Amino acid sequence: MNGEANAPEQEFSPILGDQLCFALYAASRAVTTRYRPLLEPLGLTYPQYLVLLALWQQDTVPIKEIGAALQLDYGTLTPLVKRLEAGGLVRRERRPDDERTVLVTLTPEGHALQARAAHIPTAMGRAMGLTPTQFDQARTLLRLLTANVSE
Repeated sequence: MNGEANAPEQEFSPILGDQLCFALYAASRAVTTRYRPLLEPLGLTYPQYLVLLALWQQDTVPIKEIGAALQLDYGTLTPLVKRLEAGGLVRRERRPDDERTVLVTLTPEGHALQARAAHIPTAMGRAMGLTPTQFDQARTLLRLLTANVSE
């Protein structure tokens, strides 16, 4: 439930520093900037890393499922996957029983990169400086916010 029906009426400030959207924007920029030095040695951008995270959970995934998981449209996702393919980390192929479905599969190089990237979640968790409880609360609130705004 989105909580909108139970939310009390309140006034929202027009001041930039009071805007939740600005706090989210600034936090997002800070986090992605912090990822950059961790990902550069791997030759990855943050969006490419997200695609690989999805593939490291499941070796072969339809591109449509990756897009849904990352909340990216096909037009945004396809160039990302093409660059990963050009880098030898994934391969794309049509599903034999359904030519409309494009499967994305990790190559041996893509699998090997997982071990080289294993330190990244811990490094980012430390950089965020949140307790495990704060981390869980922040993630829960952000997911709720995303669901509410996406309705």
